Amino acid sequence: MSAGRPTRQAKSSWGQPLRLVLRLLVMGLGLGVITGTSLKLLAPHLAQGGAGTAPAEPTPAAREKGSSLGSFEPRTELTALSQRWGQLASAQKDLTASAFLLVLDDGRYAQLQPDLPLAAASSIKTPILLAGLEDLDSGKLRWNEPLPLTKELVGGGAGWMASRPVGTRFPFFEAATEMIRVSDNSATNLLIKKLGGKTALNERFMAMGLSATAVNNWLPDLNGTNTTSSRDLAKAIALVDTGESLSPRARDLFREIMGTSRTNTLIPLGLLQGLGKAGADPDSELLSFGITTYNKTGDIGIAYSDAALIQLPTGQRAVAAFMVKGPFNDPRSTDLIRAMAGEVSKTLVGRK
Repeated sequence: MSAGRPTRQAKSSWGQPLRLVLRLLVMGLGLGVITGTSLKLLAPHLAQGGAGTAPAEPTPAAREKGSSLGSFEPRTELTALSQRWGQLASAQKDLTASAFLLVLDDGRYAQLQPDLPLAAASSIKTPILLAGLEDLDSGKLRWNEPLPLTKELVGGGAGWMASRPVGTRFPFFEAATEMIRVSDNSATNLLIKKLGGKTALNERFMAMGLSATAVNNWLPDLNGTNTTSSRDLAKAIALVDTGESLSPRARDLFREIMGTSRTNTLIPLGLLQGLGKAGADPDSELLSFGITTYNKTGDIGIAYSDAALIQLPTGQRAVAAFMVKGPFNDPRSTDLIRAMAGEVSKTLVGRK
């Protein structure tokens, strides 16, 4: 027997421990695979509160609590407010009024012919702003994209852009802001053109669920051919504030632009009067009650309107819109809008 060759006994003493180690390794790997697979399959069920148990359908209250931005979903009518609006409107036989209010956070609402199409005047600029910011969101246009002023886009009446030479190029952000800040009609026409024209814009309004809203003529549209409804105006604002339409960045831009509106003599003043106050600066006065408004008015003499997002003292948000058609430059039209807005603050806020 050679001295360097191991004996059979030596082979046996080394082989048995080696086989045991290999078996343990194989068993360990097998158990690891089985355990990992089982955990992967069970993980969704464990996350829902227990394996083999189907997740419970969330209750309406739970869904409402989880939806911190609210929704455009009328649920409980404020009947007394709706009736009060009807009384105010019926007292003015030759005026046609439409109104809609919705508290986004809990679904309380009031209405008066909310789907009646009426002359939009400058209030149609709110849904146009929404469409413009949608295109900004999607990258179809840039914040500083130049919009050239052509002869057909020069609009008389409100605004200053019509005084600039044809061919002047205005950046999108300036046109969008001036459309709301001073209700510039030429700025509005620039956006209508950039957004594809009247037909394309009307198709987008329909897709948004704004069925009564249509652009049929360039601004200022003194004959009132452009139409909308109080429900549509409120919904256009709600689509933004509930996060349904715009990204958070574009939503902030919408609020910033709406906050530049100079005219606060309809909804803001009406809310203030409903609280038993009056003042030359309704926006500042409302802040003392914990109320902030973001509004856009319309005025072509034969038709007046105002639509607003209203931040309430409770932290809830409401959207409201009022429209009145009547004799040319009849002060009762604006008085009626203020009176209906005043009933809103009496109902949702009360007197201080």
